[in-house]
Amino acid sequence: MTPATTPPDRRHNGALGEFFRYHGVLSPGVRLFRTIGFKAKSFLIGLAFVLPLLIMLLYLLMAAREQIDSTRAELAGISYVQPLSELIDLAQQRRTAAMAQGTNLTGIQEKIKAAFDKVQQRQAVLGNQFLAQKPFESILAMHQTLLQSPIAASADDSFETHTSYVASLLDLMRVVADGSQLSLDPDLDTFHMQNLVASRLPLQIENTARMRDIGTLILKTKEFTPQRRELIVELTANYNYIHRDVDNSVQQGIAVIPDAAKAFDVPGVDTAYGAFRGAVKKQIMRSTLGEDAAAFQALGDTAIDKQLTLNRQITVRLASQLQARIDRLFLAFYFQVGLSMFFVLIAVYMLLTFYKVMMGGLKEVAGHLQQITLGNLTSAPKPWGDDEAARLMSTLGEMQFSLRRIVGVVIDGSVQVQLTSVDIASASQDLSRRTEQAAASLEETAASMEQISATVKQTAETVAGVSEIVRANVVSATRGSKVMGQVAENMEGIRASSNKIGEIIGVIDSIAFQTNILALNAAVEAARAGEQGRGFAVVATEVRALAGRSAGAAKEIKALIAASIEQVNVGNKVVKEANSMIAEIVDSANKTAGLMHEIANATVEQSQGVAQVGSAVQELDLATRENAALVEQTATASALLSDEAQRLNQEISFFKIKT
Repeated sequence: MTPATTPPDRRHNGALGEFFRYHGVLSPGVRLFRTIGFKAKSFLIGLAFVLPLLIMLLYLLMAAREQIDSTRAELAGISYVQPLSELIDLAQQRRTAAMAQGTNLTGIQEKIKAAFDKVQQRQAVLGNQFLAQKPFESILAMHQTLLQSPIAASADDSFETHTSYVASLLDLMRVVADGSQLSLDPDLDTFHMQNLVASRLPLQIENTARMRDIGTLILKTKEFTPQRRELIVELTANYNYIHRDVDNSVQQGIAVIPDAAKAFDVPGVDTAYGAFRGAVKKQIMRSTLGEDAAAFQALGDTAIDKQLTLNRQITVRLASQLQARIDRLFLAFYFQVGLSMFFVLIAVYMLLTFYKVMMGGLKEVAGHLQQITLGNLTSAPKPWGDDEAARLMSTLGEMQFSLRRIVGVVIDGSVQVQLTSVDIASASQDLSRRTEQAAASLEETAASMEQISATVKQTAETVAGVSEIVRANVVSATRGSKVMGQVAENMEGIRASSNKIGEIIGVIDSIAFQTNILALNAAVEAARAGEQGRGFAVVATEVRALAGRSAGAAKEIKALIAASIEQVNVGNKVVKEANSMIAEIVDSANKTAGLMHEIANATVEQSQGVAQVGSAVQELDLATRENAALVEQTATASALLSDEAQRLNQEISFFKIKT
């Protein structure tokens, strides 16, 4: 069975799990900040705060710029509409002159040329921006034609031709209004003002001018054809429709502004047009046409002049309002930018001060850590304020104080260890010398114990020989006792035996003397052995006493034998006494044999004890030598400890704890 393999996604999840194991969603930032310095961290944090502000400021700039550009475009549109309105007014005057074939037509044509040049200049600058190229080109062709032939075959044809030209100019005005975004003005008052200036008032003026021209033509020719009637009805209906829009825009855009309502003669416009409309009803729309065409035309001119004046006033006010809006937008923009930049600068200032404080604290901490690294523990950090850096410096000061205390303790301890190790080394060397002396003494003692052991062994052997001799003496004494009865019979035999006994007694005396000497030596060696040789000293004393007694007895026996030899001739007299003395000698010999047996046993035990003492002395000598070796090792270790303590003192003296 093959082992299961870990799927790739599990391995991937395991890696992600390990990546987010300790800090969760903070892991990317934590890992990033662990790889960069504080300056880069501060820069990233500041960038994270300042960048959105700058982006919002950029959006604010773009929005304000867009509003300002839009308003400037409207002002540019006004600069296009103004000469275009003058051209429309002159075109309407030329239509009136062309229909009447008046003498002032030439002068009007010159004015139209000048007005058209102004429009053409505006077109050259703003035409592409306002998308007015095509309508202007169509107007240009009509303009050239009317400059060459302003008068058509009939008055009605002239009316239609010039009306088409004015209609094209009105269409161009609407295109300019749309292209310059006048028709999209965001404010209520200026929206209705531009609606009046660029749309409704020009239409109203044109509608009034058409009604004036066609009405004057009807009154002059006395011809009220169905086509003219239909046109009058259409113009009247158009005026009603246009007037409602004009009145609504006036109410929304002008009446709400008190100074504008006072400055603009809106009621005068309505009054003049009312009079003109009354003339239309009175002179044209009745069953019989009126007779005063000049008065009718004059009323129309008055109404048109009032409308033109209102149009010009509104145009100037609109331009002023738009310029005021631009100024207001600039002021608001500068205020917003200034306020934003003020707070951005405050944020940057706060960030810089934060960076300065943190870097100053970190540099201060790093400096003290560097001093600690160099071994200087005398300077303590002085925290400024109560922020994190100050608390860190306070903690560093506490750590430095603890480290200074520890270093002081270590210095004192190392000095004490060095002094103690020197004392230990000196004592160890002294102990080593004494141990060596003790080992030498033990070696000499072991040699002496070997000599004592050999002497004791020899004494034991001698005592064994003496014991044998004593036993032989006992046998001889017994036999002497048996033959005492024969002494009398053979004194010569007694003499010989006495001589022999005298020799034996001499030997005994010699043995007793040697025993006495050995006992004396044993007592001396026992005294040297101390407590362990006390029992052996007692035995040696007893042996010495017995040896003395044996010597005395031997002397007595020798004296007795001498006496016996001297008194051999008396043999019979002293046989009994000799018999008795021999009995005593046998008894003494038996006692001496017992004592010698005891001495032999004690000597054997002493030999064994001396052997044990020698073995113990050898073991003690070995242990002493081992102790000497250990003492030497201790001395060496003490010397090494002293060197280490000195080196530790040198190392720890790297730190300065006193100023």
